[in-house]
Amino acid sequence: MPSDRTRALILDAAERLYAERGFGDVTLRDIVAAAGVNLAAVNYHFGSKDELIAELFVTRGIATNRARLAELKAAEVAGGGRADVKAILRALVGPTLRGCLGPDNEQSSAAHFMIRASIESVPPIRRIKNREIDHLRKFAAAIRRSLPDCDEADLYWGLHFALAMAHQTIRDTERLTKLSEGSCDINDVEALIGRIVEAAAMTLTARASANRTPGRTEAAAIAMRRAEKLKS
Repeated sequence: MPSDRTRALILDAAERLYAERGFGDVTLRDIVAAAGVNLAAVNYHFGSKDELIAELFVTRGIATNRARLAELKAAEVAGGGRADVKAILRALVGPTLRGCLGPDNEQSSAAHFMIRASIESVPPIRRIKNREIDHLRKFAAAIRRSLPDCDEADLYWGLHFALAMAHQTIRDTERLTKLSEGSCDINDVEALIGRIVEAAAMTLTARASANRTPGRTEAAAIAMRRAEKLKS
């Protein structure tokens, strides 16, 4: 069997099994049995179970990040180099949510694999998430251009909160559906994206607006002088 074909069979089998059963319950022997190859083939192509998981996650992650950056670029072109903050946030969370949720993804191994990756904290995926942040810096720079009055820390918190809302929604769709007795429609992905974008944008614009309030800097200086007098 050609080497590339063997590699593809292993990846397809691993993604399907991890999507169905999770990372902890699937062994390399399960994967080779499903792929119709021998254990030596997995060791040759990937080296270990962790490397195999990392390969799958990186492959899916690259596709998501490309979609994110393409949407961000389009938003910045439309805004003459300065995209609206809502368009930036939509580009950030939209591809992830579209790739995991909605009726079209109910039978998708790729979607269920990424949902597992969001739910289950496994070392190879954690390491990749903590390391691969360069594309997120591009979103931070775009927000900085969109909201020049936004404090640097507020900017990163806003970006973090937008990602957190997206990932929490992916992880807890069943609980949200039960809690809301079905009134929260998880299958309406575009509406869901809109809700997350509105919430994150509201936080960022409110903080930036507060930094533009007339007299804010002077009031802070007066308060500091009063505090110094009380100390003396």
